Amino acid sequence: MRCGIAGVGLLGPGLPGWAASRAVLTGEAGWEPAPVVLAPPAALPPTERRRTSVAVRLALAVAAEAAADSGLPPEALETVFASSNGDGAVVGSILDALATPGGAISPTQFHNSVHNAAAGYWGIAVGSNRASVSLGGHDDSFPMGLMQAAAAVVARRVPVLFCCYDAPLAPPLDARRLTDTVFGMALVLVPEEAPVVLSVELADRAEAASAGALGPLMAGNPAARALPLLQTLAAGRAARIGLPLLDGGAVVLGVEPDLAPDGTPGAA
Repeated sequence: MRCGIAGVGLLGPGLPGWAASRAVLTGEAGWEPAPVVLAPPAALPPTERRRTSVAVRLALAVAAEAAADSGLPPEALETVFASSNGDGAVVGSILDALATPGGAISPTQFHNSVHNAAAGYWGIAVGSNRASVSLGGHDDSFPMGLMQAAAAVVARRVPVLFCCYDAPLAPPLDARRLTDTVFGMALVLVPEEAPVVLSVELADRAEAASAGALGPLMAGNPAARALPLLQTLAAGRAARIGLPLLDGGAVVLGVEPDLAPDGTPGAA
């Protein structure tokens, strides 16, 4: 499957946005894992804004950056949201309530616990009624979500916003599923010509891609498996990126940037 990349969003420790992080991603600047600041989404009405969790704020921040970077109307984009943990902090608080004698579950907490909460808040924020898919695939959530998004672009010839995000779980869940920090990324994929063409294919196997100095971040958050792709995009180079899957197969990504005659990035 082949599609274009029209916009990128990124947020993680020491990675404060796509444009601001490109020097770190290319290795021109060192990585300092600074804290991530997640402001309430200004596009949401006040009531919904107050209800958003860390995971939802993370997802909406990178989705909004990618949509703005693409120049496309955000309400016109179909969406695919992928997360391994979902909103683990909310789920943890519900489990605490269930384990407490006489504990009551907040209706607000309950509707925030579902895996498509971030997609729902995005639809409210931008006024979208476009098709949306939310999925989880454990450590494979990034490659599986990207395949879902690329398939929608290729099959229906529509632009799709793909967002992958994960935040740490609350105790005691974190002892069973360690996630070190928050990390989120987003791509706007399009069927038309774009500065970068992305191919997505299934393979029997592939060697795992490395994130270099950002390896500890990739190892500590399932969504950060996107880092080798983001590093390739930031450098404006062609590459094939292997993402082994839990079932023994692999997803292989091909990046084909628009290069000038001297080999430097062109329109990208």
